[in-house]
Amino acid sequence: MDVFARMESEVRGYCRSWPAVFRTAQGSHITDENGRTYLDFFAGAGTLNYGHNNPQLKRRLMDYLASDAIVHSLDMYTTAKRDFLERFNEYVLEPRGLDYKVQFPGPAGNNSVEAALKLARKYTGRETVVSFTNAFHGMTLGALAVTGNSMKRTGAGVPLGHGVAMPYDNYLDGRTPDFLLFETMLDDSGSGLDKPAAVIVETVQGEGGINVATADWLRGLQDLCRRQDILLIVDDVQMGCGRTGPFFSFEEAGITPDIVCLSKSLSGYGLPFAITLMKRELDVWEPGEHNGTFRGFNPAFVTAVAALEDYWTGQGMEKQTLAKGQQVQTALEEIAVAHAGAIDTVRGRGLAWGLVMKDPETAPQVCAEAFSRGLLMETSGPEGEVVKLLPPLTTTETELAHGLEIIAESVDAVRTKVSV
Repeated sequence: MDVFARMESEVRGYCRSWPAVFRTAQGSHITDENGRTYLDFFAGAGTLNYGHNNPQLKRRLMDYLASDAIVHSLDMYTTAKRDFLERFNEYVLEPRGLDYKVQFPGPAGNNSVEAALKLARKYTGRETVVSFTNAFHGMTLGALAVTGNSMKRTGAGVPLGHGVAMPYDNYLDGRTPDFLLFETMLDDSGSGLDKPAAVIVETVQGEGGINVATADWLRGLQDLCRRQDILLIVDDVQMGCGRTGPFFSFEEAGITPDIVCLSKSLSGYGLPFAITLMKRELDVWEPGEHNGTFRGFNPAFVTAVAALEDYWTGQGMEKQTLAKGQQVQTALEEIAVAHAGAIDTVRGRGLAWGLVMKDPETAPQVCAEAFSRGLLMETSGPEGEVVKLLPPLTTTETELAHGLEIIAESVDAVRTKVSV
């Protein structure tokens, strides 16, 4: 692995926790060049909801490429784009009563967020965007301005303006009513808070530590935005595409955001793909006003359509994810009870879960022990105190049980070392 240390920037991160050179992957498993196979509870940070090299999606992709079909097209019309728009409307939007227009802003989640922020400011003529404590929305400057993590914000190297943070659900442990500070400042001309163009929120904060907003809190946020004439943006980059059960993570709350950001598992195959959804009246862009070279990656359209047709023509995927989520929750709660002195709480939804460690230093130790036993996981939270689970949605119950056994063994091993 010397070439990586010699040639690759010091900014590399995940690889430092997993010192292996990976070669192949299938389903919920990834194999290194020495032939050791690991169970993957990371799933490309939520990009591989349907697993590695999903065979149905791979077949569609290989057939498309073999036919000399269009790969790169900027925003030109292509058959692959048309198929995606038609199927996305048929299988996702129409069944949910959603009438969004679709923008292709670029290949990644931060592209979707940047487009959403720019559009909100253009539509309203206002500059401020409100985000929430422990939020994460991307690493470009606009997205960093509405991100909470101080280390990531400092890396910008310039002042990050026009963003204001408010308390996320239960951030103050129920000591004040929801949105008391936010609405009081909005109603007070002396508060120093300019009327925002938009509020941007994750219904479950993944990088922030698997913080789950309640349905009541999300409905209250939508009501506040409507009363105050503020646009509501839901960043569903990591928690969308079925991660919490429904296709959109906000469905459980029964809200309808003005703008939605999607990426990560949208292609279904790990291919770069992002879209920004907007209510029709918000589409005030001039032609070419927001553009990019890689807006129309046609192979991603193809695999996205395959994922929609194979997994989202009914409610089977949602029901399976919720059932598997219950399996994970039950096992994690048993681990938490067995190690009450080390684990603060368990939290999550669908197949996004976190073990919150009382001592932040133990979370990466648990992940390291899990890696040594053949399981990939990452940490999250402001102090890296959360052991974070994002297994593919296609992970079997048997595979989940095996991974959860490894987690239990890993926590026990860390506790044993600490007590020695």
